[in-house]
Amino acid sequence: MRVAIGADHGGFPLKAELVAQIRDLGHQVQDMGARILDAADDYPDFAKAVAQAVAAGQAERGIIVCGSGVGATVAANKVSGVRAATCHDTYSAHQGVEHDDMNVLCLGARVVGEEVARELAKAFLNARFSGEERHLRRLNKVKAAEAGLAQPKPKAR
Repeated sequence: MRVAIGADHGGFPLKAELVAQIRDLGHQVQDMGARILDAADDYPDFAKAVAQAVAAGQAERGIIVCGSGVGATVAANKVSGVRAATCHDTYSAHQGVEHDDMNVLCLGARVVGEEVARELAKAFLNARFSGEERHLRRLNKVKAAEAGLAQPKPKAR
């Protein structure tokens, strides 16, 4: 599987550990930055790069690491076709894929340690969407809502 990964300064050290693990698990890695530690960088830049790679099909999954995971989640979900979530427990990391077809995992480096982050990434990457009717029905409702938001509202006459 191709995995896009990115991190701002808050997640920079953890990203390096996750890149090594993802490769050890047999996946290809697309490093979307940051490439150097820069305390003045901004998480939306890296979240957007990862999200766009996933949305464009250049990567099947994405992982973004920032300080809390929250900002990365908000930014990534602005890209059509991306279903990103902050997960700090393994159940959510795999269940988000299995039930909701989550395709981007966001982690807070200031919330979870290296070992927990490795467990979360593994749970996320090993999970598969169930395809069950109820999950497909719900996913289609999410996609319809996303499509509706992307459409400009007609002007009142």
